[in-house]
Amino acid sequence: MINTEAYKKLSGECNAKKVTLVTVSKTKPVEDILELYNLGQRDFGENYVQELVEKEKQLPKDIRWHFIGHLQSNKVKQIIGFVHLIHGVDSLKLLLEIDKQSKKINKITTCLLQVHIAQEETKFGLDEDELNEIIRQFDSSTMNNIKVVGLMGMATNTDKEQQVRKEFHYLKSLQQKLLTINHQLSTLSMGMTADYTIAIEEGSNMIRVGSLIFGNRNYN
Repeated sequence: MINTEAYKKLSGECNAKKVTLVTVSKTKPVEDILELYNLGQRDFGENYVQELVEKEKQLPKDIRWHFIGHLQSNKVKQIIGFVHLIHGVDSLKLLLEIDKQSKKINKITTCLLQVHIAQEETKFGLDEDELNEIIRQFDSSTMNNIKVVGLMGMATNTDKEQQVRKEFHYLKSLQQKLLTINHQLSTLSMGMTADYTIAIEEGSNMIRVGSLIFGNRNYN
């Protein structure tokens, strides 16, 4: 069941602040996605490759699909033909595989590098040194079928607002540093249902919001 009022309010807020709203539709039926699509929403985020592939077949072709989950190298080729943006690139190995599979179909795939900013070890991502090393290797490589356009991060799942703010602030500062070297890194994907307000205040220009709009997830 779509919360239409919450969607319209958030969509209006994002438009006013020039923030891209990615509605996270994982585990949600095609009918719910179509309902939002008919309200004008075009950016949808999915976490699981198989689910994304199935939904893409059934839904309008002008949807911009964002892959926001942890992507395994052996599943890259299933989504690169149609995916709009891959958010969670956290290794050079994955970057190379995306480039390789993109070359095969003569496509340039757009990606974000995922940075580990949370205190939870369960979250994926690069630390600052690994990030700088990947940027350095990417800049001097022959990866012509991949375009890195920014950073993505997930804050700690906590009620401590100052901690969340500090983590988002850190990611924004990393992006600012990198922008002086590479002007393409203009996208900053941070903020979800629980913390998107803080994320926008700290400089996010892309948020990933699901349960506020779609309701709680059904993992059965």
